[in-house]
Amino acid sequence: MVRRAPFEIGPEAIAPGMRRTVDLPVSTLSDHTPVTMSVHVVHGRSEGPTVFVSAGVHGDEVIGIEIVRRLLRTQNLNGLRGTLLVVPIVNTFGFLNRSRYLPDRRDLNRCFPGSGTGSMASRLAHLFLSDVVMRSDVGIDLHSAAIHRTNYPQTRISPGDPRVRELAEAFGAPIIMESALRDGSLRAAAQAAGVDMVVYEAGEGLRFDEYSVRAGLAGILRVMRSMGMVTGRGIARPKAPSQFCPSSKWLRAPIGGLFRSFRADGDLVRRRDVLGSVSDPFGDVEEEILAPFDGIIVGRAVLPVVNEGDAVFHLARVASVERVETAVEDHSAQLADDPMFDEDEII
Repeated sequence: MVRRAPFEIGPEAIAPGMRRTVDLPVSTLSDHTPVTMSVHVVHGRSEGPTVFVSAGVHGDEVIGIEIVRRLLRTQNLNGLRGTLLVVPIVNTFGFLNRSRYLPDRRDLNRCFPGSGTGSMASRLAHLFLSDVVMRSDVGIDLHSAAIHRTNYPQTRISPGDPRVRELAEAFGAPIIMESALRDGSLRAAAQAAGVDMVVYEAGEGLRFDEYSVRAGLAGILRVMRSMGMVTGRGIARPKAPSQFCPSSKWLRAPIGGLFRSFRADGDLVRRRDVLGSVSDPFGDVEEEILAPFDGIIVGRAVLPVVNEGDAVFHLARVASVERVETAVEDHSAQLADDPMFDEDEII
């Protein structure tokens, strides 16, 4: 029997059946503090696919970091086939500053494929793409909403890509949304490199959300099971299929003032249902926000103070409110039935 070759990354070579955290040099801060991108490599004894899981592309998206932490503790990785590359925090600069962006105010997810001689963001994008993404067959990138907004658990995929659609269906999040590729995004760079990638969006910046964390962890393990990397032991199949939403619309504040939400993320609504209202501080003027079509709320603002035109509800179209309602209830019940984690496992 031919022994599997070690996995080489940076200065390290990880033998089959071993796991190790490798620090890849990124830059040096102005006070001479070195900054690295840490990659945890789990190199299975048996041949199989290579999958990367990344979080913290935006430094304030901490939900993905918690999902990754729990993933690395799961017993399912003990008999891994193939190789798993996990990057808990891609954007270390933003994470340290509790900011979505890098110190130069660039959005890392608009800087791919990057350059080894470009800006700070460009260099980080280039390092992550060349050392992690392009060495993988499949990627799962974990995100949350921007600060002061929250997202209902959902996967986002490129239009017209049946293989990525299969991965999203295996992930089993309540919602699958088609989202066009954006120039400079990690998803666009991965597709150009021939790497299938699913984006998971859930929760709020700088906040933990147990439901979103559980849905994300279960989804990653389901994808790995579908690829033959882990056994199905302890990995529950979703009680209902993901609901596909072909389009969505952001509803915006009709006036500036104080925003009150009458509906939560994940709520099913019908056309002309009142979702919330915006009023001036005296209560003299108040305008309601109505649903323009039947749909499900996949994102919303959580900050009460809004300016006219601010995005307050993200409404996705659904084919049948009744069918989606049953599916969403099944997803919620399944995740609620999972055993609760101890507090020291969450913080």
